[in-house]
Amino acid sequence: MKLYNYISTILEAPFENFGGKTIGVSLEAIEIDAFIFGNGPKKISLIAGNHADEPIGPLLLKKLVNFLSLLNEQHELLLKYTWYIIPHTNPDGEKRNLKWYTYQDTEADLANYLTHVTRELPGQDIEFGFPIENKAKALRPENEAIYNFWKKANTSFDLHVSLHGMSATYGPWFLIDKKWINRTQALRDKCTLKTKALGYQLFDLNRFGEKGFERISKGFCTRPDSTEMRNHFLALNDKKTAEKFHPSSMESIRSISTDCLTLVSEMPLFIFPEESRQLTWPDPFLQKWNTQFTLWKQQIRAKELTAEQCNKQAKKMNVNAMPWKDQMRLQWQLVVAGIETIEKVN
Repeated sequence: MKLYNYISTILEAPFENFGGKTIGVSLEAIEIDAFIFGNGPKKISLIAGNHADEPIGPLLLKKLVNFLSLLNEQHELLLKYTWYIIPHTNPDGEKRNLKWYTYQDTEADLANYLTHVTRELPGQDIEFGFPIENKAKALRPENEAIYNFWKKANTSFDLHVSLHGMSATYGPWFLIDKKWINRTQALRDKCTLKTKALGYQLFDLNRFGEKGFERISKGFCTRPDSTEMRNHFLALNDKKTAEKFHPSSMESIRSISTDCLTLVSEMPLFIFPEESRQLTWPDPFLQKWNTQFTLWKQQIRAKELTAEQCNKQAKKMNVNAMPWKDQMRLQWQLVVAGIETIEKVN
């Protein structure tokens, strides 16, 4: 069976997880659970939830954990791979954001999202809070717990995927380790085909290297880098903000697994209509929609606009929620394409 085709069963799995190993606690003393499945030669790390307002990655990994837990020990997924999975790295952020969604939802409600969404600022951001031995300390206890989980595995990881999301764009976006650009053409082809097959346009953006984002091809970009993040703010004479950026999960795991392929998925909760545009930065098209979302948020919170009115305005402007199952399908496609890449290269 092709790896991608397991998605139909994964999507039907429940989202409640039991039997994980507690690897640490959050700032608010909530347990962080991790899971290990299989004993195969290819070592795969999957994490989600580093940003508190991105629930789809955690939902996929919660379902994946339940799916893997029911497999026979002779199943190909357990014989060929060893899975190291942390469904939610940020239980504090999850708790706060559950005001605007539940894991039973099929898509996000815009008004609820704008009313209740919260996200950590730099200096508390889990994705950019990881340690590298003898170079950088962990920003939060969550980062320390995750790093120790990787270290205790006493292995070299082949693939690491950090599942992320975006508030709103006009399509999915995929970020790739710069050192693997020349080895990921097939990965990009497969993710592109699956995105189009599901009826979406790729989010194409060129930030010309800002913060480590370099366009590879339509819909694909290099993943951000903490050094480039710091350099960006240092160039703005903002040393205080620059110091808040520690290594990312991708940089951290590569410090113990030298040639690990690291990937990031970026799935939008909401999709706005595509317009004719050029690849310029800053992008006036994105700025226009960011301004519109900010306006809706302000109007709702000031009670100048009801939730129903907000959602009606958005629908009239052709802003639509991206179904959660489609987001998970594309996240799984990225994981599968990553696995296929390391199998061919290594």
